[in-house]
Amino acid sequence: MVNRSTPPQSSNPEKPDKAQAILAGALQVFTKHGYAAASMDRIASAAGVSKPTLYNYFQDKQGLFVALIHQLTQNNSQLILNLPTEPDLQTPPEQVLRQTATAVLDEFANNPALLTLMRLIIGESERFPELAQTHVREIIKPLMERLSLYLASQPQLKLSDPIVAARIFTGSLVHYLIIQNILQGGDILPLERDRMVDGLIHLLTAGA
Repeated sequence: MVNRSTPPQSSNPEKPDKAQAILAGALQVFTKHGYAAASMDRIASAAGVSKPTLYNYFQDKQGLFVALIHQLTQNNSQLILNLPTEPDLQTPPEQVLRQTATAVLDEFANNPALLTLMRLIIGESERFPELAQTHVREIIKPLMERLSLYLASQPQLKLSDPIVAARIFTGSLVHYLIIQNILQGGDILPLERDRMVDGLIHLLTAGA
């Protein structure tokens, strides 16, 4: 049985990658029916695979959903996980944080499917708390820990609590995305993305 949150890769490039077909089918079903009504039968049908094949790759719906989030956020996850944890005298933290913030906002703004899945996580968190907790544990926590380590490794920032600073950084981005993209509040609370990013970077680097 493969890890339920990490889609397997086909060892034969000429053979159709069933894992990717399953993820594509799951995306269709989740976005059309929501999480609760997205049965494994529907996902198997949308992916064009049998149920035994589906369960051979992903042991349950929750694991399949988290694997889909992993796939849709893999570029930004890799960017954050590659942040250095030693003092970096070559690249100013302002540049690193701006690149990270811009990449996160771009990925969500240009990926409607990802926004849809985030709405599902928020909307279903009460009925399916284990889904939300798995998302936090397997996706958010490692990224927060890496970002905290990066901030702690940059003494020029003079941050008293890098963990809180990491929460402020990511929390500001998430809040911006929720207001602008999920709650459709862009016209009510207009704020240009670059202005928000510049202000956030200034807030975290003011002591440098």
